[in-house]
Amino acid sequence: MPTLLQINSTANWGSTGKIAEQIGELAMQQGWESYIAYGRNVNTSRSKLIKIGSKLSVYWHLIESRLFDNHGLASRWATRKLIKQIKQIKPDIIHLHNIHGYYLNYKILFNYLNKTNIPIVWTLHDCWTFTGHCAHFISVDCDKWKTGCKKCQYGSVYPSALTDFSERNFQLKKRLFSKKKNTNIVACSNWLHDFVSVSHLCCSRSMVIHNGIDINVFSPREREEANITRIIAISNKGLSDICKLRELLDNNSYEITVIGLKQEEINRLPAGIIGLPRTNSADELANLYSQADVFINPTYADTFPTTNLEAMACGTPVITYRTGGSPESITPETGFVVEQGDINGLVKAIEQIRSNGKQYYSAACRKHAEENFDKDKCFAKYIELYNEILSKR
Repeated sequence: MPTLLQINSTANWGSTGKIAEQIGELAMQQGWESYIAYGRNVNTSRSKLIKIGSKLSVYWHLIESRLFDNHGLASRWATRKLIKQIKQIKPDIIHLHNIHGYYLNYKILFNYLNKTNIPIVWTLHDCWTFTGHCAHFISVDCDKWKTGCKKCQYGSVYPSALTDFSERNFQLKKRLFSKKKNTNIVACSNWLHDFVSVSHLCCSRSMVIHNGIDINVFSPREREEANITRIIAISNKGLSDICKLRELLDNNSYEITVIGLKQEEINRLPAGIIGLPRTNSADELANLYSQADVFINPTYADTFPTTNLEAMACGTPVITYRTGGSPESITPETGFVVEQGDINGLVKAIEQIRSNGKQYYSAACRKHAEENFDKDKCFAKYIELYNEILSKR
């Protein structure tokens, strides 16, 4: 029985954690033994779980990151312990996801991996792997990562740092990540893959496998009809623009609901916006998507958001900014793409959907999700990749 070890910041929590969980489930169905090593948040998993580090090590990693720009370079003891567990498990494939997130020391990990013949599959969910600091650089229109990061202008955002060691970090990543021979880079969008192909990862084999979702859970639910157009959004996707949008829409004609807010954020919302706390219930999310007439995603940093896919699978059209790989999932039959910060463009797109009615888009949305973003179809490509790699060993 071949053994798969996935490493991610979370386990069955958030988008990347759920992706790793679903890949593990599919691998087990194909006869693999599945492990997931994770750093922080966790939900019940069908894979065997390995906790990396502790709350204390995460907090210390955060401090080192903030003071010394050491993101991914703390958690020394936790990473050495993980390596001991890797030696015990003896995985046939190690599948990396987000190795940033205050829980892992990539220098220690790759110094070990580069001495082994264990094949690596590495799914990139953002740009952190080939920059000297940031996970997303598009909002500041920076291209220093192409030649070598330094004098970082993005140090105040995740992973926030008071000092700038981006040049050191870039060179270290370049040396460590390009040294491993049997590395297979997977970008979750064509947009991200274009960057990978001109980064220091360009010598590694690379491909695109789009994110998938559970289309059985995310499916159209019975809908309560209303005389108002219901708009839904996620809290970390352009909340300030959503507040501006509220000012331009008639309160009697449009209702806006934002999911994933903390209580203090809910308390600060302007009148006319309904705030809901974060939910880990896919069933609850599917119901919220289904009740809405439109899902808006005014994001400023994204690679291939699963929220777009979930909304469409529930028969709800999507409006997104032209940001990263977010537009890749949208077709003229399933929604609209508007330019970043174009609030009037959001209004026009929403009014168009209101004029046509949700039912004008619903069947096309569902069909698009079924044909292109079914997790079993998308993640089967990973199993095929694993088997191909093993056949060549």
